[in-house]
Amino acid sequence: MDDKTRTELEAAAFRRLVSHLQERTDVQNIDLMNLAGFCRNCLSRWYREEAGKQGIEIADPKAREIVYGMPYDEWKAKHQKDASADQKKAFDKAHKHG
Repeated sequence: MDDKTRTELEAAAFRRLVSHLQERTDVQNIDLMNLAGFCRNCLSRWYREEAGKQGIEIADPKAREIVYGMPYDEWKAKHQKDASADQKKAFDKAHKHG
């Protein structure tokens, strides 16, 4: 497979992942962090960091809007729930530093 095709497929897979995460508002970021070690915020940060490597400056709120499909504060107000005690415990266990 040539580099152009590989890049096009990777870009399409990224767009599909973002679309899927935008549709699955029931899946909370803490769930993603606990199960996969990343969340929508991580994905938006990676996007912003990769843009920076290309000399393209994207502010964090804009990168989050790309991933969330709306301003982050709006998404939080509409979809973010308080983390349960079990979710917090799993997060603390999975992300222990020491």
